[in-house]
Amino acid sequence: MTGRAVLVLNSGSSSLKFQVFEVDSGALRCALRGQIDGIGADARFKVRDGRGETVHEEDLDDVRVASPPAALTHLTAWLDRALSDRELVGVGHRVVHGGIHYSRPIRVDDTVLLALDRLVPLAPLHQPHNLAPIRALAAARPSLPQVACFDTAFHRTQPIEAELFALPLSFHDEGIRRYGFHGLSYEYVSGRLAEITPGLALSRVIVAHLGSGVSMCALHGGRSVASTMGFTALDGCPMGTRTGSIDAGVLLHLARERGMSFEQIERLLYRESGLLGLSGTSADMRELEASADPRARLAIDYFTYRIAREAGSLASALGGLDAMVFTAGIGENSPAVRAAVCKRLEWLGVSLDVAANRDGADRLDALTSRVAVLRVPTDEELMIARHTCDVLGLH
Repeated sequence: MTGRAVLVLNSGSSSLKFQVFEVDSGALRCALRGQIDGIGADARFKVRDGRGETVHEEDLDDVRVASPPAALTHLTAWLDRALSDRELVGVGHRVVHGGIHYSRPIRVDDTVLLALDRLVPLAPLHQPHNLAPIRALAAARPSLPQVACFDTAFHRTQPIEAELFALPLSFHDEGIRRYGFHGLSYEYVSGRLAEITPGLALSRVIVAHLGSGVSMCALHGGRSVASTMGFTALDGCPMGTRTGSIDAGVLLHLARERGMSFEQIERLLYRESGLLGLSGTSADMRELEASADPRARLAIDYFTYRIAREAGSLASALGGLDAMVFTAGIGENSPAVRAAVCKRLEWLGVSLDVAANRDGADRLDALTSRVAVLRVPTDEELMIARHTCDVLGLH
């Protein structure tokens, strides 16, 4: 062995994303990145190197990768061959929910895994799939250290009034509170702002993480003070297939008057709503923007309306606004969504440079704008790799 490497895993229900970072060059360097998509049906494995060039690509039969654990077995076997000159010294995992007990990354043991398993009902779309590769690796390679990095941890700096629901306080003490999510993304963006615009990084900033999952975070001095997601990853803005904010009375009505079961309501909220539910055709913003269907236009208009409305709420929590940052898949790649959101925020002093926005520049505000507007690509995997090295002392 001539060096050391850390593996970062981000596991979903039908996909397994990964990156491999070299840890001996003074700074973390991405050596490999890729994913296995379509697990259980028409799976495909693709790997690129740190320069983005494809180094491996194959179709996988359903027998070999019928489940995420099977996909992980295939991935680790491939990595053993690809990393023959490097020792894998740790694995970092994105775990969506850390509950009230985990406010920082932690090395996983049986006790930690049991505690995280109890949080599955709070993030049913993500948590089970985040924990599955941890279990599989613990069984196959028990001596390999694993670190859980939580999407909720970054928001633990919020004041209590931002965490509370207007329920008896005993519920808050039991853990029924607003947690916030996408914390690894916000932590990375906050750090990048400190590098590229130090003055703005310490001011009043709203970061809009717009992807298949959508949330927004108010940063003051680089710390989270309010966010749009709450107890679960359902609250706030509409998403690809999730509702965002909804009157709880609607859910009572569906149960009482329509006789819908908890399972049916859960599926409706998590998998059948959002952009998909409104458009009736797709959860993919690229497809909606290309569509001539008026329902697609309605879905986009509602999406940008709710983002702007939530931004107004976060600006109130901050006591003003100095910068607006767009990140994640839609935020980084859709000029039309950025333009529509900023148009709705003109009352806050937001003015967009049309050409810079069209060209996907890093700085998007017009000279007359009272609010800075930035496009900052996120890198949750690098954030996880950094935390993994810190927890395991890999320096």
